[in-house]
Amino acid sequence: PCDQHADPVHVTASAIVVGVRGTVLHRHRLLGRWLQPGGHVEAGESPVEAACREVAEETGLAADCPDTAPLLVRIDVHRGGAGLSHTHLDLCYLLAAPDADPTPATGESPDASWWDWDDARTVADEPLRSALDAARLAWTGLSSKVTGPGLDARP
Repeated sequence: PCDQHADPVHVTASAIVVGVRGTVLHRHRLLGRWLQPGGHVEAGESPVEAACREVAEETGLAADCPDTAPLLVRIDVHRGGAGLSHTHLDLCYLLAAPDADPTPATGESPDASWWDWDDARTVADEPLRSALDAARLAWTGLSSKVTGPGLDARP
C-alpha cells in the first residue's frame, strides 16, 4: 500500500507542524492551495518517518514528534496525482519544529510560512480546518514535561 506505482490506492503521510509561531503551511505547487506538508511514503520508511522527511523537504524545518509516540491527528482519503489519477490514504501526524523560518528545498514550492492558528484556518479548506483544530487541541494539551523541538511555548 505504500508503493505509489503498485496500485491506484496508496498511503501518504503528512504533518500539522506546530511551534511557537503557530503552524506551518505551504502553497502546494500543483494545486495552488495552502496545505500541510506531506507526500508519498517511500520504500523502507514508516508513515511518520515519511511525514518528517516531507516536512524537511517542503519547509526546510527539522520536525519531530512532540511526545514519546507519534500522534495521528487525521486520516484523510482524497484523489491525488497528475490528473487526480489515484487515491491517497493520508496519515496526518502532529509534529513540532523549532522557531526557524521555512526554507523549502529546490524544486519544492517556495511558498512556505508560519501561520497564526486562526489565520491558517482562514486559508485552509474544510478537511484541513478540522485537522488544524485537532492538532491545536493536542498541542495545547501536551504536558510541559514533554521535550522536543519547538516546545518552548504553547498556543
